Amino acid sequence: MTIWGIGVSVYFVAVIFRTSLGVAGLDAADRFQVNASALSTFSILQLLVYAGMQIPVGLLVDRLGTKKVLAIGTVLFTAGQLGFAFSPSYGTALASRALLGCGDAMTFISVLRLGTRWFPARRGPMVAQLAGLAGMAGNLVSTLVIARLLHGIGWTAAFAGSALAGAVVLVLLLLFLKDHPEGHEPEPFPHRGAAYVRRQIAASWREPGTRLGLWVHFTTQFPAMVFLLLWGLPFLVQAQGLSRATAGELLTLVVLCNMVVGLVYGQIVARHHEARLPLALGTVGATALMWAVTLAYPGERAPMWLLMLLCAVLGACGPASMLGFDFARPANPPERQGTASGITNMGGFVASMTTLFAIGVLLDATGDDYTIAFSCVFVLQALGVSQILRLRKQAARRERERLVASRVETVHVPA
Repeated sequence: MTIWGIGVSVYFVAVIFRTSLGVAGLDAADRFQVNASALSTFSILQLLVYAGMQIPVGLLVDRLGTKKVLAIGTVLFTAGQLGFAFSPSYGTALASRALLGCGDAMTFISVLRLGTRWFPARRGPMVAQLAGLAGMAGNLVSTLVIARLLHGIGWTAAFAGSALAGAVVLVLLLLFLKDHPEGHEPEPFPHRGAAYVRRQIAASWREPGTRLGLWVHFTTQFPAMVFLLLWGLPFLVQAQGLSRATAGELLTLVVLCNMVVGLVYGQIVARHHEARLPLALGTVGATALMWAVTLAYPGERAPMWLLMLLCAVLGACGPASMLGFDFARPANPPERQGTASGITNMGGFVASMTTLFAIGVLLDATGDDYTIAFSCVFVLQALGVSQILRLRKQAARRERERLVASRVETVHVPA
């Protein structure tokens, strides 16, 4: 548990750095003198790098192991946060966020792989939710701590000071992290360059469970990610007329609800595996309903109770996205877990990147009409749900076949 905790602490710090722009969006716009589209480019580029790195990272984890990949990632995301602190221009700030996104991309897949090595398979859903919970704790630190440091000691000191956390976790993982328990080394398997890479990706993608996991992650994660990563604070302050302090409290509510729902979802799926899809689709439906009611509310602004309810429902998006890995995990053997997780993890970040861009463009085109801008959420949700419904039966059938086959193999193992 201690070893896994060190890995999770790296992910915790990565999420602090990833989401620190969410509480600094308006400050960044003033500091670099940019409009909504240019501001959204910070997060879009960061997520573009993150999403593009998922399959390479999955392959690296399968080949090099968790410790090496986490160490590389920690160096990169710490350098990115430090560079962002001292960036004198918009261009250098963009480069820093890209570097941060590259390092951040190496953390979650590594932590999932670490969990499969240190915990039994039956605890997989809960371990994944606990990892997600640590990530949301990092988001909470951004919302509560980074925001106050930003307005207390200033931009450079706040971001440079936070970068020290990256140095601390790097030392911890170099000294204490192990890829697997003693005596449980995975069997070596051959790596043959580009041919091996193609086989790993193709074999993972052929599994309908991997593709279903990707679309579950795509459809569930992005509404809350977009809200927390960049556009939540401007929406609440500019469109709803709230103070920054009140808006920050609502962002905190999203994170707190995420942490509570994560524990609940983890327990439910660990005991009732068939609950994965109803939970995912139920979360998508509830999120779409709350956004529709909020955006269509008559009057200039939505009431506080409705905004609180919206934020509470958005808190379920992160835990629901973790369910995607519960479809990909049983569909792939241990030597493909990193690759399959990387493919799955691309989903939500591609959706988030697309939505961040669309909202920025629509805000500039409509004179900051948030109702029109946030309506793009429904388009991506509809696309994702259509793919989930298309793949669900095929994935369930394949999963049953693998389960039957594993039971037959167990019966025929000699005593």
